Amino acid sequence: MRKLGLIAGGGELPIRLARQCAAVGRPLFVVRLKGMADADLGAFEGADVGIAELGKGISVMKAAGCQAICLAGIVKRPDFSALKPDLRGLKALPGVIAAARRGDDALLRFLVGEFESEGFAVEGAHEVAAGLTLPHGALGALTPGPEHMMDLHKAFYVAGEIGRLDVGQGAVVCQGLVLAVEAQEGTDAMLERCAGLPEALRGSLKDRRGVLAKRPKPIQEQRVDLPAIGVATVVAAAQAGLAGIVGEAGKVLVMDHAAVAKAADDCGLFVYGLDPQDLPADWAG
Repeated sequence: MRKLGLIAGGGELPIRLARQCAAVGRPLFVVRLKGMADADLGAFEGADVGIAELGKGISVMKAAGCQAICLAGIVKRPDFSALKPDLRGLKALPGVIAAARRGDDALLRFLVGEFESEGFAVEGAHEVAAGLTLPHGALGALTPGPEHMMDLHKAFYVAGEIGRLDVGQGAVVCQGLVLAVEAQEGTDAMLERCAGLPEALRGSLKDRRGVLAKRPKPIQEQRVDLPAIGVATVVAAAQAGLAGIVGEAGKVLVMDHAAVAKAADDCGLFVYGLDPQDLPADWAG
């Protein structure tokens, strides 16, 4: 079993992956990105590395015997003018900046290429921890009804279209009206915006309407930055008065299936995995 270098940003995903490796006995070394990685990751073998210290990150992983890497967690786009790269990072910086100007996916593909050029295999989070993605169909006890299908299909389609433009991975539709699309602010902030809209446009706690859709970008490097949902996503969707969440089956990460299903049931929402081929012809794209 090849040793994994886990390059960890913020959030729950890197912790889950580290614990999965420990559970199955997979050798692990964690590169904790300074100012981003959760303190709990200090329990695992690893090192603290600045976001622009590419050379240090590569050297510590090679010294630890890592053969593969996984990039996981929340990493906000930095202020490039404020970065303090090491020599290897300085060499890559012009390419990083050029790629970033083309969009997040171009930037991620560039970074993946840098690690591959150093001899590392790149694994997706869903490859490190099997069973982490959203299955097809309902995750909890509730399923979308006929009254939800127009919004479900349109939100799923819109999420795919903004992804095609490298804008974001999520969209909210209520009664055929696009309430929000996700950009750099992230899903939780997008849902908070929806919750601030007049109830005439969205659902409420007593009359849930509308659907959040999450999909990977059609152009994206799917070994990094797959969209994710967790208990916080369900709670935020509930607070926005939504009826449910739909994600692309097999391509949306679920932080804890049992906890997400319970939260959805408790809040009265459905969480549903959809295959693109399941879309009606009108929304097939």
